[in-house]
Amino acid sequence: MVRVLFVCLGNICRSPMAEAIFRDLVEIEGLRTRITVDSAGTGSWHVGKRPHQGTLSKLKEYGMSSEGIRARQLKKEDRDAFDYIVGMDQSNVTNIKKVIGEPEGVKVIRLLDLTDHKKDVPDSYYTNDFQETYDLVSDGCKMLLEEIKKQL
Repeated sequence: MVRVLFVCLGNICRSPMAEAIFRDLVEIEGLRTRITVDSAGTGSWHVGKRPHQGTLSKLKEYGMSSEGIRARQLKKEDRDAFDYIVGMDQSNVTNIKKVIGEPEGVKVIRLLDLTDHKKDVPDSYYTNDFQETYDLVSDGCKMLLEEIKKQL
């Protein structure tokens, strides 16, 4: 089983969007029994809340479920619970390492480093551009799944 955790700042915009998109891709590929996915935030402001309305609207537009997604905060134990911990921007990656320490056997990566974009996923909480976020996250999730499929 490959375990993937997507992380952003508050876990209401980018990382829950990535969780939903990746879940959808995993389902389409028939890999639900081989890959699990979750999301978290480095901050605690939104713990227990549903994703931002902009994220929910964009997922609905593309026919993706947000069922069961609730904000939670990244914790040190996530280091042992996941194989991939994927930050949406470089600040997230830095904060992930502060929380979990220097991981052994866990790949901590910035999502768009897997793509030709090689940049941060802008925070749609501030930009209000949920389409850009969706497009970038979708590209990154597709590349991540291709990377994981090589291991399977």
